[in-house]
Amino acid sequence: MDLFGEASNWETKLKPILKKYKGKKHPLDYQNIYQLLVMVILSAQDSDANINNISPALFEKYPTLKNLSETDLETCMPYVTKVRNHSTKAQWILEIAKTIKNDKDIPLTMKELTALKGIGRKSANVILRESNKPAEGIIADLHVIRVAPRIGIIKESKDGNKVEKDLMQVLPKNIWSEIGMAISFLGRETCRPKPKCPECLLKDICCYYATQIV
Repeated sequence: MDLFGEASNWETKLKPILKKYKGKKHPLDYQNIYQLLVMVILSAQDSDANINNISPALFEKYPTLKNLSETDLETCMPYVTKVRNHSTKAQWILEIAKTIKNDKDIPLTMKELTALKGIGRKSANVILRESNKPAEGIIADLHVIRVAPRIGIIKESKDGNKVEKDLMQVLPKNIWSEIGMAISFLGRETCRPKPKCPECLLKDICCYYATQIV
């Protein structure tokens, strides 16, 4: 089967989760793109729940990027001490704030976002999706890394960039913006490390499930 045929086929197979999760807001509880930018940096190797817990106090103290740009590391640090690798991440968000300065100047392209400290392709894809910008890739978080190979879309890999690249090769561009987050939500809710297969919307097309019912 040619690549286009495979892509078209996967779009059809994945429709149940695309329909269920289309437009569903990311679990990070942000109010604007400035907050999202800071929160995705803080959330690396940490949980969304933890970042949601510490963020209200941080954003009460620094409601805009400009406010953040005018502080120093010593003053900012107490607001992020419960975040994993907080000292490095605090330096990153301060450097970004001092570089960009204003919320309205936050860049919204893959190239510009990934040029910022602490922003990789995964984080950039999240920001582009949540700001309704055209997709330039596919979100490949830890849930997608686990779930996409289980379903059978791609081969298993621990490398998020490779997972993203492989997904981009087999999935049509018109679903890039939503499919990463849809697979992620499926992984958070149903396809857990110990999956709840009987509840899954994709069990009829899932390679992993097929091996469990033989």
